[in-house]
Amino acid sequence: MSSLSRELVFLILQFLDEEKFKDAVHKLEQESGFYFNMRHFDEMVGNGEWDEVEKYLSGFTKVDDNRYSMKIFFEIRKQKYLEALDRNDRSKAVEILVKDLKVFSAFNEELFKEITQLLTLDNFRDNEQLSKYGDTKSARGIMLLELKKLIEANPLFRDKLTFPSLKNARLRTLINQSLNWQHQLCKSPKPNPDIKTLFVDHSCGPSQPNGARAPSPVTHPLMGAVPKPGVFQALGPHGVTPFQQAPAPLQNALAGWMTNPSQVSHPSASAGPIGFTTPNNAAAMLKRPRTPTNNSTVDYQTADSEHMLKRSRPFGVSDEVNNMPINILPGGYSGQSHAQSSYSSDDLPKAFVMTLNQGSAVKSMDFHPVQQILLLVGTGTGEIMLWELGSRERIANRNFKIWDLSQCSVALQASMASEYSASVNRVMWSPDGTLFGVAFSKHLVHVYSYHGGDDLRNHLEIEAHSGSVNDLAFSFPNKQICIVTCGDDRLIKVWDAVSGAKQYTFEGHEAPVYSVCPHHKESIQFIFSTAIDGKIKAWLYDNMGSRVDYDAPGHSSTTMAYSADGTRLFSCGTNKEGESYLVEWNESEGAVKRTFSGLGKRAGGVVQFDTTKNRFLAAGDEFTIKFWEMDSVNLLTTTDADGGLPASPCLRFNKEGMLLAVSTSDNGLKILANADGVRLLRSMENRPFDASRVSSASAVKPSTVGSFGPPSTSVAASFVDRAVPMASMNGESRNLGDARPRAAEEPVDKSKIWKPTEINDPSQCRSLKLPDSATAPKVTRLIYTNSGYAILALAANAVHKLWKWPRNDRHPTGKANASIVPQLWQPASGTLMTNDTNDTNPEEVVPCFALSKNDSYVMSASGGKISLFNMMTFKTMTTFMPAPPAATFLAFHPQDNNVIAIGMDDSSIQIYNVRVDEVKTKLKGHQKRITGLAFSNSLSVLISAGADSQLCVWSSDSWEKQTSKYLQIPAGRAAAPQADTRVQFHQDQTQLLVVHETQIAIFEAPKLECLKQWVPREVTGPITHATYSCDSQSIFVSFEDASVGVLSAYTLRWRCRINPTSYLPANPSARVHPLVIAAHPSDPNQFALGLNDGAVVVLEPLEAEGKWGMLPPAENGTGPSTSGAANSDQPQR
Repeated sequence: MSSLSRELVFLILQFLDEEKFKDAVHKLEQESGFYFNMRHFDEMVGNGEWDEVEKYLSGFTKVDDNRYSMKIFFEIRKQKYLEALDRNDRSKAVEILVKDLKVFSAFNEELFKEITQLLTLDNFRDNEQLSKYGDTKSARGIMLLELKKLIEANPLFRDKLTFPSLKNARLRTLINQSLNWQHQLCKSPKPNPDIKTLFVDHSCGPSQPNGARAPSPVTHPLMGAVPKPGVFQALGPHGVTPFQQAPAPLQNALAGWMTNPSQVSHPSASAGPIGFTTPNNAAAMLKRPRTPTNNSTVDYQTADSEHMLKRSRPFGVSDEVNNMPINILPGGYSGQSHAQSSYSSDDLPKAFVMTLNQGSAVKSMDFHPVQQILLLVGTGTGEIMLWELGSRERIANRNFKIWDLSQCSVALQASMASEYSASVNRVMWSPDGTLFGVAFSKHLVHVYSYHGGDDLRNHLEIEAHSGSVNDLAFSFPNKQICIVTCGDDRLIKVWDAVSGAKQYTFEGHEAPVYSVCPHHKESIQFIFSTAIDGKIKAWLYDNMGSRVDYDAPGHSSTTMAYSADGTRLFSCGTNKEGESYLVEWNESEGAVKRTFSGLGKRAGGVVQFDTTKNRFLAAGDEFTIKFWEMDSVNLLTTTDADGGLPASPCLRFNKEGMLLAVSTSDNGLKILANADGVRLLRSMENRPFDASRVSSASAVKPSTVGSFGPPSTSVAASFVDRAVPMASMNGESRNLGDARPRAAEEPVDKSKIWKPTEINDPSQCRSLKLPDSATAPKVTRLIYTNSGYAILALAANAVHKLWKWPRNDRHPTGKANASIVPQLWQPASGTLMTNDTNDTNPEEVVPCFALSKNDSYVMSASGGKISLFNMMTFKTMTTFMPAPPAATFLAFHPQDNNVIAIGMDDSSIQIYNVRVDEVKTKLKGHQKRITGLAFSNSLSVLISAGADSQLCVWSSDSWEKQTSKYLQIPAGRAAAPQADTRVQFHQDQTQLLVVHETQIAIFEAPKLECLKQWVPREVTGPITHATYSCDSQSIFVSFEDASVGVLSAYTLRWRCRINPTSYLPANPSARVHPLVIAAHPSDPNQFALGLNDGAVVVLEPLEAEGKWGMLPPAENGTGPSTSGAANSDQPQR
């Protein structure tokens, strides 16, 4: 059978599994012999369905194929025979002996005689070799482990034990692509093609009223294999079900490790003499903690039972299909991605670009996950430093100091009394870069919060272990950020990263624990740990003990790390003899997949390693940095970084793999870069760092901030705006953090007063008015597509407009920008996406829309019914929920695009399921219409905002109201009776941007504590709209006077003011100004404005500048200000 035909069988298997044709799935597995479903085999063996077990095996092997196959069949028939004897069914035992076991007498007659003699015993356990036989269930379990080893070692099962990684509904996807392509080929394509069958090709010809034509002379092999209607227009409650469920968990990566704790790798599985001796590791197996049933694996990596599309339900439309460009021709099966082949060794950061003088031995480093040129370093003296590589400046440092010695244990106090010092063992950023942790050689873990610039704040001090804390890492069990630590006390512990509360303690290692590696495979969260005796264990977040007990290669002190995409597991370690091992693991088996060559045999310390780009590995060994490709065991290249490296240097890549930090033997650091890294650093080196240098070692008072309260002072006229202090409800202030004294560094030149940038002339920025042949009414809603290739606007006349940027030689990325003119796109049919208006007054309508994640559909309303449009064809897929009440805001659930939160003008919020056409629940808590909705995936909450200036927090699991607060209108300001309040989550999914015509505020969810507030000067007029930049580092704000502000998201202070003269033609009488503002999804400095005259303008900084102004300096070196005068937004000219 050809390769494509074989892949077609896999697609059919996936389809049958999704449709719950369970028997058909396993029948096809058996008949094709392409995929041996180990889970199905487990179930049959566990249930004692011996005839079915042998029938299934017969599709892959026969008794006499090889010695592995012979032993597989013998073990099964022997177990069936023993079970018959155990239940005293002698006649059945004789039948099995004669029909099933006699075949083996030709190979071992003595064994067959011994088996026969068991019939003469009252209890076969009287036979010495069977004395440890337990009950039926345990015996089947032990046998199953032996069978798995034999199957995995049997060459006939090679490449048949793993199902290909496929996207959900791949067969439906291909059919949809075929139908879309057929429709594109129609000479006169209809806007609403009626697809009623897959048995013939589609055509929109006039003689075919049903949209079909005579069969093509060539029969497509896929058509006949699908017994159900296609999904070109999938059937649902409204004739469409456009959104896929969230992907289901992949196979548990630990499954192989958990069910096979033998310390012998699978190729050595015994296929020796057949007999009925209990396997050697049976006792260990019976003592092994049972894997909880809720961690069962999924056969096909598609949807689990809760997310499966039931046969009684309509099909969904695949994201992949709906995002298909119309000019892609149908092709063959692509299989695995080959994107890696685009990399070469030139992509490795090997060029030496700078040296940084650290002052003491570097022990650990980590680059900021978002700001790629920020490097965190921990040293042997307990000092931590933060370097900004663009300016080559050390922007923050902390010496080792116990924050509260009185709270420490007696042992730690005694240790500090004899020697008040500690070394850093590990530094690590949290995934969002808002926290970092430091593990010390004496008992402690320090956690700092990072607020941009040089603003580090003490967050948590945890006495985590007795003795040294050897490693730490961040993880997210139960959707909550935690810190995992390990230490010399042989324990692994898990701590709440917010409160510092201990959540789990894992015991089981017999030596100090050297490292931890938390990871997850979809919903399965787990932790690998390694000890200095070379033992590797794995833990789930429960109290059931270790799931894995393996030896690291060479019994070495080992660290483990996943590739950036989380699909490949590597480890590197060094044993007491100085031998080092770098290996890749086969997770499904718990065995070493490949061992990389090239490491020395006499390392001076434990060799450190890192991974990058899902393609390369690097390790510090023998005074050099050694590089490997992940798919090749041979050394790729090396560099000595121009000399000066220690025997086993510490190293770390930045997130994009452009930069590599390496420790030096003279207590410094070297930074290596590839071509992209060199360009990045050169573009930054002439720009001074944005935060002011720290000038005082005196203690800094902690910032105070509270809940919604009025500004304590009136608006000042200074150009340096400050965040408004927030008085608490009861008049008291709250301490936000433990702000410690900063070490004195460079003195601040007070004469160099920082000024925000002001842009007055078109030559100072790049702007582009998007082409539009028709005069349109005001733009009421505006958004970039998620891909960044287009901009979608909704006008007051309920008509949508879509601008697409071309992709060509001049503009290969196709991304939106202000240099290339886009096309106002419209399908050939001339169809417009126009909302139902219900004959309402346009001035009274509150339009709203939301875009699907794959940019294929937009859901929109303009006072009438909610409409669902196909973004490729502009076709109206369905309408629902007629007014009144009218929808005023729409938001998709982050985990299920079939669930939509709909804010209404009657102040309610309806949670609606598109798939089943049903309102699941109705939330009530506001007094006026809903004007904003935002989901936080990490907090599992929905935040709502209304024209009543109220914020409400709802659980997105139970939909119960958790808390609510009203915005405090600044003193002296009067808000319009129906003023909108908008909400948007920061990248960290915790901080919340709140936009009101009178203010910008930052709240912390879910308690709705107001952290900062910014009030504009009245001369600018009200705020019309605001949004975070895509990296959440800036906030773009538009005003009624047509100016646009760029604020620092950290401090809510001006970075740049863009005056209307820079992007609007001179016409003082026009009173044109922005109503809405949208941020580009991947360019943090690009945004678009929707104007009240119907125009859309894209704005970017000049290419030479690269960004909008400079970050304001931290006040007095303390970071964001939350005290002092209220804001003034008047930049100095």
